Amino acid sequence: MPNSDVIRRRAFRRTDDYTPGTPKVKLVEEVLPPLGPTSVLIKVHAVALNYRDANIANGGNPWPVIPNGILCNDAAGEVIAIGDKVKTLAVGDRAGPIIDTENISGREVSRSWLAADEDGVMADHIVFDENVLCKLPTYLDWIEAATIPCAGVTAWSALKGMSIGQTVLIQGTGGVSVFALKLAKAAGLRIILTSSSDAKLKQMSDKYPGILTINYSTNPEWDQEAMKLTGGEGVDIVVERCQVGYLSKQDPADLRELVPTIIDRRINLRGINAGSKHDMEDFCAALSAAQTGLHDLIDKVFPFEQADDAVEYVWQGKQIGKIVLRL
Repeated sequence: MPNSDVIRRRAFRRTDDYTPGTPKVKLVEEVLPPLGPTSVLIKVHAVALNYRDANIANGGNPWPVIPNGILCNDAAGEVIAIGDKVKTLAVGDRAGPIIDTENISGREVSRSWLAADEDGVMADHIVFDENVLCKLPTYLDWIEAATIPCAGVTAWSALKGMSIGQTVLIQGTGGVSVFALKLAKAAGLRIILTSSSDAKLKQMSDKYPGILTINYSTNPEWDQEAMKLTGGEGVDIVVERCQVGYLSKQDPADLRELVPTIIDRRINLRGINAGSKHDMEDFCAALSAAQTGLHDLIDKVFPFEQADDAVEYVWQGKQIGKIVLRL
């Protein structure tokens, strides 16, 4: 870092132009403020995209967002400067921010989401308070590490408390879904995966032998098929796309049987705000203990300069797993 208080960065800010076919992000150069006493400057090496990023960029976020904000909430990078009061991180550490900077313990009632309530991380340098940063596993490369904060922590939070031999039904083949599949496989769970694409289901079956699959497009009564696959017992947990990422786009009328089903099947319905800082720290510790590789979760890597192409790729639903920008 130059001997100067001036920190310059390149970042992609939203254009807030929701016209189909128009760029959704624009590259800008801007000056960051000097570091505060507990601030940490990170040189970003990789940024992972989630469906919510494409949704926000296309005007579909269900909550208000700041205008022309920086997109994305998943980043992995190297600490290159710290404020004089920083205690938990040092220059040279690998780190990334949590995606909800208010969610430290999981008991907070407020929220501040990156890329929505405040600027995200689609930039070559980012600055955050040490309190919202986590150290990332040192054995992973930057591409793998960038997938942890949102998709990884959400899957980890969703599967907490499950036991060997239980059954999980995972909807779709996006980032959270494939992360949950990988974790469930490692934990000894029986897995049912659903998708509207036979090609995607075959690809996942080939990659993870032993999983059960259902095409919910050709089999609209997919819930009954799941009952058959489990001998009438049903599943112990569903990683449900609407709960983990408001992805299902379903008609509210389809929910008319929700309350009776919750009562009759004695269902616990648990909303997930991705996970807390404590959850991310626990997940990183578990990954490091097992030395789990994450390259099999990566669908495609784009150069940083092709951020708009990456956003559109996710918006079109082309990926199986994670899309990452390399810096």
